[in-house]
Amino acid sequence: MRPLLPVLGLFAALLVGGCDNKDSAANAPPPVALTAEAIGHYCGMALVEHSGPKGQILLRGSDRPVWFSSARDAIAFTMLAEEAKTLRAIYVSDMGRAETWDQPGATNWVEARRAHFVVGSDRRGGMGAEEAVPFGDRQLAERFAAEHGGRVLAFTQIPRDWVLGGEGAPTPAPSGPAAPRHTH
Repeated sequence: MRPLLPVLGLFAALLVGGCDNKDSAANAPPPVALTAEAIGHYCGMALVEHSGPKGQILLRGSDRPVWFSSARDAIAFTMLAEEAKTLRAIYVSDMGRAETWDQPGATNWVEARRAHFVVGSDRRGGMGAEEAVPFGDRQLAERFAAEHGGRVLAFTQIPRDWVLGGEGAPTPAPSGPAAPRHTH
């Protein structure tokens, strides 16, 4: 029985370590306030120059967030094999608490894995692409979808092909006035 104890101890340590590798929304560190110095990971531009929801990802081993000019870009980061997978937290702008589409806010973040996203609306994100519009409150997401089209989805329900630009995009929103495209 004695030789088995070290093996059981190692197995228990691996289980606990494995749980730590699966950082969840429940034990996420707090978000960082958006400032004029925040630069988009993919576009290399200041986030404050773009309208619509933003994203930030906190990685293990770093206190500095990886910034995104759109919520959709933050979601894409989590899906791309070449990007880091040591995620501590994924935050997106809570558009239910945003001043306006053009001023999404500096501190109104919601953990993406707990957010409700409107996909397929007539609103465009920071770089002019379709946006996954995040809300902390499902009722506000449903109201937004009724006004701007689209459907409400959880983080895990957002189609990979839609995020990364392939097939499988959600049904387009009904025609109507769209947000102006960003022209950078």
